Amino acid sequence: MSNTTNQKHMILAAMVAASTSAFTAPSVKTSSTATSLKMTAVDPAVVTKKEYQDICGVSFDGDELTDRLKATNFLYPKHVEVIEDIAPIAEAMVDDILLDTGDAAWQPQDYLPDLSKDNWYEEVKELREMGEQISDELLVVLIGDMVTEEALPTYQTLLNTFEGCDDPTGTTDSAWAKWSRGWTSEENRHGDLLNKYLYLGGRCDMRQIEVTIQHLITSGFNPKANKDPYKGFVYTSFQERATKISHGNVGKLAREKGDKTLGKICAMIAGDEGRHEKAYQTFVTEILKRDPNGLLSVFGEMMRGQIVMPAELMTDGKDPELYENFANVATGLGVYTPLDYADIIAHLVKTWDLENLEGLDSAGEKERDYLCKLPERYRKLASRSMNKKKKATDLEVPTKTFSWIYNRPCKIVV
Repeated sequence: MSNTTNQKHMILAAMVAASTSAFTAPSVKTSSTATSLKMTAVDPAVVTKKEYQDICGVSFDGDELTDRLKATNFLYPKHVEVIEDIAPIAEAMVDDILLDTGDAAWQPQDYLPDLSKDNWYEEVKELREMGEQISDELLVVLIGDMVTEEALPTYQTLLNTFEGCDDPTGTTDSAWAKWSRGWTSEENRHGDLLNKYLYLGGRCDMRQIEVTIQHLITSGFNPKANKDPYKGFVYTSFQERATKISHGNVGKLAREKGDKTLGKICAMIAGDEGRHEKAYQTFVTEILKRDPNGLLSVFGEMMRGQIVMPAELMTDGKDPELYENFANVATGLGVYTPLDYADIIAHLVKTWDLENLEGLDSAGEKERDYLCKLPERYRKLASRSMNKKKKATDLEVPTKTFSWIYNRPCKIVV
């Protein structure tokens, strides 16, 4: 047997035993049109393209690898068909909604003291003096918002579960994959910025906050989308607006207390959330043009189950009701209340012009009527609930301690 034949057999045997070692990571290159994977550990002169393909299932060509990784069976084939049809809209959102990356985009350091400068001490001192003006209650809400932002890995994972919107290779060149990665890169700045602000402020137990973040990412998050892209985009349309409201109100309260730095920080983050909200709501608008009955069925189902907040599994390992307590502090400050929940539903009904939607079957008409009446129903329930809580707290203001701020007590609405 020739040396060349022996060499070929040895290589093929190694590839069968551990095919993942048949290429090296540095060979991965990307372009604007396609992903090219060059398997530098495989010599085509020794192992032919066909032999490699027979063993590994794909050729050296990265395009074929991408195609092979694409899902072919779906739980929601009609929904996927619509999602594929509106891919050009997603491409437009990447160009029109997402900001330029790198030096052209704002970065967390733009709003924080530069510790490499000679006057860093004065800058940190000024940040701390302004931060001392905000209450422990507002500080707790800010921390809770930051913890929610820091669980970003969970949210990108969620986006990649929506059928038709996934990123099978991690560098896929599809419109939806580019949207997912671009959205994530912008959102990543939020947790970074708030985390550094709180660290420099010196009023928080950062280790307890870090423990909470790790618990939240480990616990995960299930918004009940069940891989359905329709449900996914209804959820993100709602949640981006809720996050924008929360950050905006924290910034407003901070400015009223004299913390201009925190006011600017929250305004920038709320601005990002507002742009992202617009994109997700545009996706739903386009779905409604193509499948109004399918979208309304999903929207109605989600509203009956209520929107799950992304940090509902939050825990510091000590307080089993941490999320509920954090939410009650936020309600007491008016940062995010049940009335905001009702207002968001009203906003979505108006934005998607449900009252004038055409092409509905009898089931669609029924869902439309339910959804159009829902905001007022929620407002009545929210007002009644908040009035009861106000009367209770007028008699006695309950408090809860938070490990995030060294177990100092905070007023809550229960």
